[in-house]
Amino acid sequence: MTARSGRWIHEWDPEDETFWNRSGERIARRNLLFSVLSEHIGFSVWTMWSVLVLFMGPEYGLTPADKFLLTSMVTLVGAVVRVPYTFAVAIFGGRNWTVISAGLLLVPTVAAFAVMEPGTSFSTFLLVGLLAGIGGGNFASSMTNINAFFPLRRKGWALGLNAGGGNIGVPVIQLTALAIIGASGGPRVLLGIYIPLIVVAAVLAALYMDNLASVKNDTGAAKDAARDAHTWIMAFLYIGTFGSFIGYSFAFGQVLQNQFDRTPLEAAYVTFIGPLLGSLIRPVGGSLADRYGGARITLWNFVAMGAATAVLIVASMQKSLALFTVAFVVLFVLTGLGNGSTYKMIPGIFQAKARAKGLAGEEAAAYGRRLSGASMGLIGAVGALGGVGINLAFRQSFLSYGSGTGAFVAFLACYAVCFAVTWAVYLRRPTARPTDPDAAPEEKSQLSYANV
Repeated sequence: MTARSGRWIHEWDPEDETFWNRSGERIARRNLLFSVLSEHIGFSVWTMWSVLVLFMGPEYGLTPADKFLLTSMVTLVGAVVRVPYTFAVAIFGGRNWTVISAGLLLVPTVAAFAVMEPGTSFSTFLLVGLLAGIGGGNFASSMTNINAFFPLRRKGWALGLNAGGGNIGVPVIQLTALAIIGASGGPRVLLGIYIPLIVVAAVLAALYMDNLASVKNDTGAAKDAARDAHTWIMAFLYIGTFGSFIGYSFAFGQVLQNQFDRTPLEAAYVTFIGPLLGSLIRPVGGSLADRYGGARITLWNFVAMGAATAVLIVASMQKSLALFTVAFVVLFVLTGLGNGSTYKMIPGIFQAKARAKGLAGEEAAAYGRRLSGASMGLIGAVGALGGVGINLAFRQSFLSYGSGTGAFVAFLACYAVCFAVTWAVYLRRPTARPTDPDAAPEEKSQLSYANV
């Protein structure tokens, strides 16, 4: 039986099918639902400046370079805070931290509501924008928490749904902004809508979520994950997938405005489509990884991302708005697929390492859950830094060339390196056989990574 006291669950074994079918799945799904809600609003708050800068016309006195710098710094804070947010689950408990982190979203939202008017200095906008970065931290704590609730065979689907539901906060706030622009509303109306939603998310998390005692106080897991090379390899690959998703989410509208002379309304009609499809497709990426292996899906996804980027370079040079828009939306979809497949790889990698250590059964499952949950926050933090790089690359490209073409060339090179790393580490056949007693431990375990 699962013992509960004050919203704490003291016995949790999702790999036990009897336990899972009797009560585990129902509890896990309930926690997943309210985790998605909180993370969803966190993403909306984090990316609200991608929308607000579209509202900020000449009367605000900001140049395109100012706006790219602003969104870069918001993305940076969202990446950095993912590290402490990962530790927070072990310190406070998943349910407790969800309540706290949801409530903290009121700070940047209320602050932005207070200063959003012409005449406010750029430094003030920058400071308030930095506060919005805390919304990016919700992803790390949410993924770490939900990872512990689900068995390995369901992690690709569950993590994909959790992350996709959070990611969809990006297009939702963009769609909400589009409705407000159409109704001749202003930025403060947009911000005012989210203030009560934040309160609702925090209250529902307090009422319906649970803490897992097995995760509490295991702060050493993050240190162990940080010492593992695979954490940093996967972080690099996640720069290519999620870093692209969040970076393009912040930059898409500004590129349309600055390179193709779109008005805020014209840009808003298009910008939500890419993040929406990229978010919806993320669980599909996780499910495909469950079926075919995350490494294989990730490898070929980078090939497709490179092809889409090459089309973007051509469209940018030819100044073809239609081709540029279609290729950008396709690239968004591919980032979503890659997000799902890379995150499925993480628990599989640590499960494979458990087997290489000679662990089996619940002992192996516990080892995999412990390190994969801890590594997800670190991987998510480093991956989000890709969004910083994308916005800074666009800023420099527009300053130097007056278009985003130079930035896209750099992104194409990055995807080529991601492809090479995925193949070399997780899919290349090692020369040593798994039965060879003289093979190094990493060579023995590498053969099993093809199925992660």
